[in-house]
Amino acid sequence: MVYGPAIIEPVSEHSDFITRMKRLILSTRTRFQEVQIVELAELGRALVLDGFIQSTEADEHIYHESLVHPALLTHPSPERVLIIGGGEGATLREVLKHPTVKEAVMVDIDGELVEFAKKYLDFMHQGAFDDPRARVVIADGKEYVARAESGYFDAVVIDLIDPYAGELAKDLYSDAFYAEIKRVMKPDGIMVTQAGNSFFYPKVYTWVLNNVKAVFPIVREYWNWVPSFGYACNFIIGSLKHDPLTLSTDALREVFQARGLKTRYITPEAAHALLRLPVVVGSRT
Repeated sequence: MVYGPAIIEPVSEHSDFITRMKRLILSTRTRFQEVQIVELAELGRALVLDGFIQSTEADEHIYHESLVHPALLTHPSPERVLIIGGGEGATLREVLKHPTVKEAVMVDIDGELVEFAKKYLDFMHQGAFDDPRARVVIADGKEYVARAESGYFDAVVIDLIDPYAGELAKDLYSDAFYAEIKRVMKPDGIMVTQAGNSFFYPKVYTWVLNNVKAVFPIVREYWNWVPSFGYACNFIIGSLKHDPLTLSTDALREVFQARGLKTRYITPEAAHALLRLPVVVGSRT
């Protein structure tokens, strides 16, 4: 929650993350959620939804680059990419860095949030909303996918609130939803989702992982420390053909160079290493 000069949010049932706030820029409620845009003492400008930090100026690139690039680097030529969520536009920004992408469809349920992002979070979207390859659809992600054409997308990036954040979110981490994601992908398509934290929420994380495994023949896990979250954020790749573990550092370097990628955190070496580090699943039930 935003509390006086600080933000206090739970990391788990028994631990909290506290960071000092310098300035409140916006505080309102949309049809779907509480929205605050604030300036934090250490982390700069930040987007806060329902009291939870989503992205900050200091470290959003760690999260968004880690979410997008391992999957898109694995696909030999991602041309059509679907993004579910990602209202601040930073996931869209990272997807559009790949020159192979001809169309990026971003679907977010909260149109008001997208407009706030355009106005206040320019450092995050960096003009991605105005890219001619981008198409922003204000709709429920589940309903959009249910109506979408089969076999259309090369890649799908799912950037939602955590799977334990509420009942509404759970539907978008279910095996039924992943089956629909598979349906709208081409035969060699690849999907990636953020999946909360496996250490503090092992039961929910394992449920999400098993749902991905029930649909996709190739499943890979990784996680990365995001300072403003107070924990390492988990990511899960589901692929129909291409396995990120088969790519060497040299192969990743060739793709980086061929696509002219400019990143702040993810390098060929980092992408290679992330998928080989052990993911720790907590023992609490």
